[in-house]
Amino acid sequence: MAVKKRFKVRKFWKRTLRILLFMFISSTIYVIICKWVMPPITITQISNSFSYGLKRDYVSWDSISPNVKLAAFASEDQMFLEHSGIDWNAIEKSFEEPKNKKKKRKRIKGGGASTISQQTAKNVFLWQGSGVSRYIRKAPEFYFTKLIEWTWSKKRILEVYLNTIEMGPGIFGIEAAAQAYYKKPAKNLTRAEAAAIIACLPNPKKYTVVPQSRWVRWKSGFILKQMYNIQDDADIQELIK
Repeated sequence: MAVKKRFKVRKFWKRTLRILLFMFISSTIYVIICKWVMPPITITQISNSFSYGLKRDYVSWDSISPNVKLAAFASEDQMFLEHSGIDWNAIEKSFEEPKNKKKKRKRIKGGGASTISQQTAKNVFLWQGSGVSRYIRKAPEFYFTKLIEWTWSKKRILEVYLNTIEMGPGIFGIEAAAQAYYKKPAKNLTRAEAAAIIACLPNPKKYTVVPQSRWVRWKSGFILKQMYNIQDDADIQELIK
């Protein structure tokens, strides 16, 4: 009986290792393919399509206004060019309890600990969700984040991010958002329009761009100030052009 039990255990682990190896190889191949090809569909897009439909139109880097790229930098991840996918300083700060309300407001304005690279990994390869689902997602999110940082350029990460992130109920990507809210292509968005769209990202189903919710109105003003503060950075200018 003991021999049979050991055989079953060994067989189980061999099968598990094969599955893990297959998942590792297939995911790596898919990430490499997405270095040049936009993901055909994401889990988030599929889940949203049942309730809200799916508005999506992938566009090239040159078809996205520099204003949008600068707004994403200013709002979501000002250290995007400095970190290697994970902003450990921001993560450490996110665990610190604010000592007063003023400090708490400052944390909200500065954005969360999730980088553009992490958000891209989550949007393209994984799923949304909070609670237990969020903690289950953390390990593969770290894996995919590091993988895209190793295989894609920063420019490609930002391009995929702006094409795949949800920007309204059933609206994915900056081109679909620009057409839905302002009836114009993404390459023609003004600074104020770009800031308003990016402002909705924490909860695009709740924070409406048109008509502007209180959050979007306040956050877009903050983003515009941050855009002004970082606009002369030579590295950012080089990337967003």
